[in-house]
Amino acid sequence: MALTQQRTQPTVAVVALGLIALVALGAYFEAGPRQAVAVLIGGFAGLALYHASFGFTSAWRRIVTEKRGAGLRAQFVLILLTSAVSFPLIAWGTVLGWPAGGFVFPFGLAAALGAFLFGIGMQLGGGCGSGTLFTAGGGSTRMMITLAAFIAGSVAATAHLHLWGRLPSLPAVSFIRLLGPQGAFLLTALVLGLLAFATIRIEQNAHGEIAPARPTETFLKGPWSPMMGALMLALVGIATFVVVGRPWGITSGFALWGAKALQVAGAPVENWPYWTWQRSALEGSVLRDTTSVMDFGIILGAATAAAFAGRFAPVWRLGLRDVLTALAGGLMMGYGARLAYGCNIGAYLGGLVSGSLHGWLWLVFGFLGSLLGTRLRVRLGME
Repeated sequence: MALTQQRTQPTVAVVALGLIALVALGAYFEAGPRQAVAVLIGGFAGLALYHASFGFTSAWRRIVTEKRGAGLRAQFVLILLTSAVSFPLIAWGTVLGWPAGGFVFPFGLAAALGAFLFGIGMQLGGGCGSGTLFTAGGGSTRMMITLAAFIAGSVAATAHLHLWGRLPSLPAVSFIRLLGPQGAFLLTALVLGLLAFATIRIEQNAHGEIAPARPTETFLKGPWSPMMGALMLALVGIATFVVVGRPWGITSGFALWGAKALQVAGAPVENWPYWTWQRSALEGSVLRDTTSVMDFGIILGAATAAAFAGRFAPVWRLGLRDVLTALAGGLMMGYGARLAYGCNIGAYLGGLVSGSLHGWLWLVFGFLGSLLGTRLRVRLGME
């Protein structure tokens, strides 16, 4: 069996690369060269996520269960590196010839509940938005179930989002607008620096020292160190700002896929308030949706990375607990992400690199949900 899997790895890599090329070509004819480049950016993101095992879920869990903070510190580096470019682009991009906008949203009771639900769901499901895509692309059959449930939860939330929107919320706050890009960056660096220092003290108090980082072995076959992953994903985030003109996002594509599937089944999705202002996306080709094509790229890029590493080996036998927790986690993440403006990428990372207050609040409520989700994992006997 192992020999057969080893022999199939080159085939998987060739097929995945070929599919990336086909999706990029289709995106080019549907929406132009920028859309094709977005596919390639997504493909590189999948490669980086897989080789660095860059999951927000495991990093949030490890600081609680193992008192290890390397994953969190890598996330903070990713945010700072991206913000160093995104803040000036948001403030001065039009003048520089590279107009870009940020994700700056109000944050209220619905968003707090959504982030909290997402935090629980990502621990039960075993991955966040980006984590679900790259592990599913890497051959995890359990994460394929999580992804299907994620899509179902996302589209279900669009049926009720207009009702959730009636709950009280704080106004949208942009620190870039309030403090300028330099002041917003200094504030971001200060807060993240304090959080990083806290993780170092937690780790030192628990273990007496900081765990040495996993080294990067090879670029194409991996594995990569967490900081290498942070650097490469910062390039993904910056490239998305430059090419697409906005932060990297993940989960709005899931809602669109689910809505299109329901339309095929005869559901009048186009009459739901959420979709009345997104009718063009619902009626057009999915290749015209930038988030969707980047998501396709992530899945295929991760499959390519797994094949290069010789680790693309789906396991088709799953226990009942694995199936049920994957379904529950995916549904909670999907529904929560729509209430909270996205997942760890679109809302947390996207909000912070946009200089938005809602990104910080998402972090607070998402982490609280993750704490509960981590405890549920322990109760359920999950690794």
